[in-house]
Amino acid sequence: MGRNAQAYLVGGISALGGLLFGYDTGVMSSILEMDYWKEYFHHPGSVGVGVIVSLLTAGCFVGSLCAGWLADRYSRKITIMVACVVFTLGASIQCGSRNRAMLICGRFIAGLGVGVLSMTVPVFQSEIAPPEIRGRLVSLQQWAITWGLLIAFWIDYGCHFIKSDASWRIPIGIQIVPAAILFFSMIFMPFSPRWLIDHDRVDEAHKVLARLRASGNMDAPEVLEELEEIKEAVRIDRETAVRSYAELLRVPIRRRVVLGVVIQALQQLTGINVIMYYAASIFKQSGLTGDNSSLLAQGINGVVNMLATIPAILWVDRWGRRKTLMFGALGCGVTYFIQAVATGATQNKTYNDDGEVDLNMPTGPSYLVIVMMYLFVVSFAMSWGPIGWIYPSEIFPMRIRSKANSITTASNWLFNFVIGLVAPILIKRITWGLDLIFAIIMFATVFIIFFFYPETKGRSLEDMEVIFSGSVWANKDKKRIKEYDETTKHHIEEKASV
Repeated sequence: MGRNAQAYLVGGISALGGLLFGYDTGVMSSILEMDYWKEYFHHPGSVGVGVIVSLLTAGCFVGSLCAGWLADRYSRKITIMVACVVFTLGASIQCGSRNRAMLICGRFIAGLGVGVLSMTVPVFQSEIAPPEIRGRLVSLQQWAITWGLLIAFWIDYGCHFIKSDASWRIPIGIQIVPAAILFFSMIFMPFSPRWLIDHDRVDEAHKVLARLRASGNMDAPEVLEELEEIKEAVRIDRETAVRSYAELLRVPIRRRVVLGVVIQALQQLTGINVIMYYAASIFKQSGLTGDNSSLLAQGINGVVNMLATIPAILWVDRWGRRKTLMFGALGCGVTYFIQAVATGATQNKTYNDDGEVDLNMPTGPSYLVIVMMYLFVVSFAMSWGPIGWIYPSEIFPMRIRSKANSITTASNWLFNFVIGLVAPILIKRITWGLDLIFAIIMFATVFIIFFFYPETKGRSLEDMEVIFSGSVWANKDKKRIKEYDETTKHHIEEKASV
C-alpha cells in the first residue's frame, strides 16, 4: 500500500457513494416481501411493484445526465457533496411516506442523488489513482455497493420481526447515515488534480499530487512527471475541446462513447439487479417456503456477493479488463442456462386468478436453482460488477470525461429502469424463459468483448489516446501499440539517464 496510502484513503471514502445505491437496492428487495409494507401500500401488484422499484433508477438516469455538467463546472468533490444532500432528502421522504405517491416521489429524488454519485465517484477515483492501481481503486465503488446490499439484507432480516410499520420505515431511514458520513468526509478530501489543472489551478494540483503520490513531497520525480503529463494532455484537449454533447458522436470520440454505453448496458443485461431486487420472490419461486427462509437465503446471497468482489479488487489490474469480462460473461451465461433448464424441466405450472404462474418445484431442482443463483452472483461480482464501472471511467480524455461518463452511466440506469419495470411481470409470466434470455445475451457478450474492447490495464489516462485511435477491432492494433510502448520505454530510460 505504502506510497499509495492517500490514494486508497480518498478512493475508499468516495466509494461510500456506491454503498448508498447498494443499500437502497437491498433494502427494497426485502421490504417488498414484508407484510406490513404490503398492507400499508394496499398490496401493489407486479406492475405497481415494478413502478415503485424502477422510479429510483429513473431518477438515477436523470441524475447521471446532469452530473457531467455539474462535475465539470463545480468539481467532482462538490458534486459528490451535493448528491449526498439530494439523496438524504429523497430517503427522508421515503421513510415518512404516507401513501404510494409519496414513496414514489421519494424514490425518484433519491435516485437523482444516486445517479450523480454513480457517474461522479468512478471519475473522481480514476483521476486521483496512479495507473497501476486504478482498476483496484475504482473497484472499491462496486465493493461498496455489495456492502450496501449486504448491510441492507441483514437489517431487513432483523426488522422483519418488528410487528408494526417500523419494520420497513427503520431500514429506509438508516440509509441517511452513510449519506451524512460521505458528505462530511468529502469536506476533507482533495479536489481532482486533473480538474484543478483544467481550471488553471496548477499549484493546487501540484500539492494534491504530492499528497497522493509522495506523502507531500512536491519535488518527487513521479509527482513532477505526472504533473507535466497532465498539463500536456489538458493543453492538447483544449485544442480540440468538446463544446457540446453532440460532438461526442463525432470521430474519434464516438467509438469510445459507444464502447462505454454498451459496456454499461451489458452490465445491467447480466440481470444482476433482477436477482438483487427480486431475490426473495425468486427464492420463494424456487421452493423455499416461509418469509424467514427466503430472507435468510437472500442475506446469504449478499455475503456471497461481497466476498466474491474481493478477488477482483485485488487482482483486476493483473488479470486485465478483457479476459475478466469474457470469463465473467461465460460464467453468468452457463449458470443462467442450467437454471433455466432445471426450472423449465421440472416445474408443474398452474395459473392463479390473475393469470400468473404458480410454481410447484421438486426439492432437488429447486436447490439446484438456488446454487446456480449463488454461482451467478460469484461470476458477476468477480468481473462485470467492478469492471462495468472501471472501463468507462478510464477511456476518455480529460475535457470530455465527465460529459462522456454522464452518457455511459445514463445508459446503465436506462437499462436498469427498463429491466426493473418489466422483470416482476416476466418473472411471474414466463419464469425460466427470462433466465434463458439472459443466458443468450451473456454468451453473445463474450464475442462482443473479444472483438471490440481493447485492453486498458496499466495504462495512464493520457495513454488512452493511443489505445483508441486506430481500428474499431480490438485485436488489429497490437503491433502499433507495442511500438508505442517500446518508444515510450526508451524515452523514459533516456530521461532517467539524464
